[in-house]
Amino acid sequence: MRTGIAQQEINDIVWQACDTFRGTLDPTQYKDYILVMLFIKYLSDLWKDRQEQYRERYQGDERRVERALSRERFVMPEVELKDQDGNVEESFPASFDSLYERRTRSNIGELINITLEKIEDANKAKLENVFRNIDFNSEPNLGQTRDRNRRLSHLLEDFAKPQLDLRPSRIGDEDIIGNAYEYLIGRFAADAGKKGGEFYTPGEVATLLARLLNAQLGDTICDPACGSGSLLIRVAKNVGSDNFALYGQESNGSTWALCRMNMFLHEMDNARIEWCNTITSTRLVEGDRLMKFNIVVANPPFSLDKWGQDHAENDPYNRFWRGIPPKSKGDYAFISHMIETALEDEGRVGVIVPHGVLFRGGAEGKIRQKLIEDNMLESVIGLPVNLFFGTGIPAAIVIFNKARRPWSEAGTDREKHVLFIDASREFQDDKNQNRLRVQDIDKIVEVFAAFRAVDKYSYAAAFDEIVENDFNLNIPRYVDTYEPEPEVDIAAVRQEIAELETELAEAEAELEGYLKELEL
Repeated sequence: MRTGIAQQEINDIVWQACDTFRGTLDPTQYKDYILVMLFIKYLSDLWKDRQEQYRERYQGDERRVERALSRERFVMPEVELKDQDGNVEESFPASFDSLYERRTRSNIGELINITLEKIEDANKAKLENVFRNIDFNSEPNLGQTRDRNRRLSHLLEDFAKPQLDLRPSRIGDEDIIGNAYEYLIGRFAADAGKKGGEFYTPGEVATLLARLLNAQLGDTICDPACGSGSLLIRVAKNVGSDNFALYGQESNGSTWALCRMNMFLHEMDNARIEWCNTITSTRLVEGDRLMKFNIVVANPPFSLDKWGQDHAENDPYNRFWRGIPPKSKGDYAFISHMIETALEDEGRVGVIVPHGVLFRGGAEGKIRQKLIEDNMLESVIGLPVNLFFGTGIPAAIVIFNKARRPWSEAGTDREKHVLFIDASREFQDDKNQNRLRVQDIDKIVEVFAAFRAVDKYSYAAAFDEIVENDFNLNIPRYVDTYEPEPEVDIAAVRQEIAELETELAEAEAELEGYLKELEL
């Protein structure tokens, strides 16, 4: 039964737990310890809740309770500590409560590691390798034994607060824990500066992309640069049911683990999230072919250097047949991959890019021209500056639609045009970072859905117009946002100047009189 616990209350408590590590670790490091601890607390409380429900249902019949628990989407095993001869010295449930009871032990870091390993081994299908990159017994990260034990004890105490009881019977069916996890990731990304952009897309931008792509029942959805998974989750939630399939790839092992946990907390743990380099060693394949998806969405790293150009010419999946991007800018490498993994004749692609993608020449210009000539480009949406963590540069959302027919066969006005939207001037100016407001997102989505021109905001360009601009997609070439300066009344200005000169002369005369009185 819901007791009225608030989302903000949970958010505040878990954020306060970070005080244990502030000043000791960089946010990009201590986020792992905090988020893993929240994850273990969630698993433990959920497991405890299920135990209580089954014991009540089966009137204390432990055999039936164990059988029912074995059919849950995860299991919490027993931890057995053995001596040098292999004899069991101690046994306890792999749970947060067990760790909290042992928080004052001198080897608490080791006990946490062992517990995580047991949980991972017992749930290999969903959690294999998720905890392998986190070490609660690390001296370089957490300090020497006494300091390390003190910090870990404080961390366990922070998460043992009564307000942080995460049993569903207490917090209800709302996605409070998933939201708290994403709240923490967002805060960590903000604190991490430039590195924050590597694992998190601001929530408002993710919501915008999700609404633009508008995933439908039964869709397969993929993010080939999924980071912590927040963007992928937003797109999935837009479906309005659990009838979808999620796929993702992430090259950073620590971030990949965050994504797996994020999916689990949102009860999307059937998502297939691969740990690999999307460009050089993609793993979402079927036999010798790339998997295809209804929706492909991503916020890939901007202008990635050394993205793998040396492998592109011999790419086994022929993703770069339109051209090979320059070695120092991998934007079109990700775009090419995304388009090739979208389903033929129906797949939709939404990608966040730096503005250079719209107008740079050379190899990028040739790829862009080919995409336009094939009539895959549907819309270019310019965003405000300073929306993303670690960079103040403006970015754009580019939408591709493989359902569009060739220009020569295009039937509808939507197929015959590319919609340019300049949404760069409408946002909330926060202290450290700009944000898209609800009304800003609504306006972009409404104009895109209607595919209509709005004075000084959007314009639907025909193919010939884009050709005349040499396939340059720079938004100001299509959306005229020029505001004429108001006409100047020369006579009025001259009159005002004359009046000011008279006032100045009078003031100088008055000042001269005062100086004479003072004999200065």
